[in-house]
Amino acid sequence: MTQDTTSLRGKNVFITGANTGIGRVTARELARRGAHLFVAGKSQDRTQALIDEVRSMEGAGPIEWLALDLADLASVRSCAAEFLARKLPLHILINNAGLAGTRGLTKDCFELAFGVNHLGHFLLTELLLQRIKESAPARIVTVSSRAHTRCKEIAWHGLRQRTATFTAIDEYAQSKLANLLFSAELSRRLQGTGVTTYSLHPGVVATEVWRHLPWFLRPFLKFAGMITAEEGAQTTLHCATSPALAHETGLYYDRCKPRTPSALGQSAPLAKQLWDKSEALVK
Repeated sequence: MTQDTTSLRGKNVFITGANTGIGRVTARELARRGAHLFVAGKSQDRTQALIDEVRSMEGAGPIEWLALDLADLASVRSCAAEFLARKLPLHILINNAGLAGTRGLTKDCFELAFGVNHLGHFLLTELLLQRIKESAPARIVTVSSRAHTRCKEIAWHGLRQRTATFTAIDEYAQSKLANLLFSAELSRRLQGTGVTTYSLHPGVVATEVWRHLPWFLRPFLKFAGMITAEEGAQTTLHCATSPALAHETGLYYDRCKPRTPSALGQSAPLAKQLWDKSEALVK
């Protein structure tokens, strides 16, 4: 586990996909440091084990569940409205939830990986952004992936179509590039507000995110150097809490250090184009 013991008492943290994997480890560690956690996901039943664990931890901050289905933009709006109605500050937003190897469409008829991994988080962040700015200094952390380097272009024509590839890996890579570009563009738009942004590669983590990958491809993940969820959560925690990063923004991290993204991941024009397209799609 991380050795950083920075207290988060009095801080409110909103995290998606905390019921399993690196999200669960991240949430547990933030609660241990005293943060008031809002864990957002589709199933309260699947999140209850985390909630019970946190509530049993001595000195842990409070934890609350919020209903959120990132594949349904109406659910995203409802979740954001429920949080905002509490009139609480929001100091850290962690866009953690994601899926891989899954084919299909979201409820709003977007390609599944793009819709869940990027578009749902884009809208959620946009809806919470004013509250986050009012709470500055604040941070927005978006879990991307080294898989973004596989993406050679954003297939704009396919965003409203069912997943085209059999493994859905290309679509996953595209969604992770979108995560990175979104975080970078967000940092440019938030200059001077006291809100900083971070995207990251957590490592190839042995979690449920890969459960829908075709069975014959799963053995190859072992050759990618799979790590545990505890190891995979470290870069998220570093970006969300490290005092050393207070004046860094818009960068991409791997193993708790800034890394250079792919050429596409460094394209400011592409990031702006993605932002404009995403804004139009969610409206």
